[in-house]
This record gives sequence, structure tokens and C-alpha cells, in this order.
Amino acid sequence: MHPSLQTAFRRLVRETRGTEIAEAAAVLPLLFMILLGIFWFGQAFTTYGTITRAAQEGARAAVAPTCATCATGATPGSSASTAIQNVLSVAKLDPNQAQRPTTTPALLDCKMGTANACDPTVTNACVQESVQLSVRAAGGVGVCGTVVSFQYPFKFWLPFTNLNKRQILLNAQARVRLETH
Repeated sequence: MHPSLQTAFRRLVRETRGTEIAEAAAVLPLLFMILLGIFWFGQAFTTYGTITRAAQEGARAAVAPTCATCATGATPGSSASTAIQNVLSVAKLDPNQAQRPTTTPALLDCKMGTANACDPTVTNACVQESVQLSVRAAGGVGVCGTVVSFQYPFKFWLPFTNLNKRQILLNAQARVRLETH
């Protein structure tokens, strides 16, 4: 190494006295936490998109007049449940983790105008058939359809935060209008 370069290097080392190392030691953990947060919120967003898609496919399957791939005698609820399980499985999410929402969506029956309960034969989602999706201004029945809703658990891993190993329930809901022919 050239003598003037060695002198410049020694002077630089002497003048800094390790402040860069101390600054890096203070900033790198914060940067690492920010990157972890971005990753886990991205994972949660991806899971939310997948379960929303599963609810949409479940609602479509529930209102389909015929199902070529379903067993004979398949009910709208069982068709919705199968569609939800298929979408979750393809996305490598555990279909057994899907569960009914903690509170049943308050929707009115199209014909009777009373509260419509979830299909009791479906355990992993709430399938409500023939419900009012919108009401006409004159008080008549508006658009009728099927609503599928469920929850899926997601666990964050963010050390040194209150979200560390905390499980939250992501909600998914889809509405599909019944078509009259």
C-alpha cells in the first residue's frame, strides 16, 4: 500500500473511533424489525386475499343451479363448503382452520323478511341462502342472493411487539346475487 494511503487510512480510523459501528448497532435491529413487519403484514394480506377468494368461490358454488363435479344430491351448503376447502387447499392453507364467524351476519330472508340463520349442515362457514342483499325503496323485496362468510386464524411473529405470537381471526365474506331466468 502506498505510504500516503496508509497515513490517510490510519487518520480515518483514528478520527471515527468506532462511531459508525455504534450507529450501525443502533439502526440495524430497528431496520430488521421493520423488514419483519413488512413480511408478516404481507403474509396476512396474502392470507386475507386467499380467504376472500375462497368465500367468493363458495358463494358461487352455493348459487350454481347445477354442479357437474358435485355428488348427486349436493346441497348449496355442501357445495359452498367443498369450494372453500378446495381454494384453501390449493393455496396451501389448512381448510380445517376455517370456522364460522363469531357473530352470524344479520340478514333477512327474501320471502319472509325474518332473520336468516346459517345452514346447520356446514361447519366451516356460514352459508345463508335466499337473503336480501338490497332492499327496494318502496319496501318490496330487492335483490336476493346467497352470502358465505367465515373466519380464518393468522398468527404474527414480531418479536418485542404486542403482536408477537398473537393470533387474529381474519374475516371473509362474499355475496352473490341469485339470477332469475
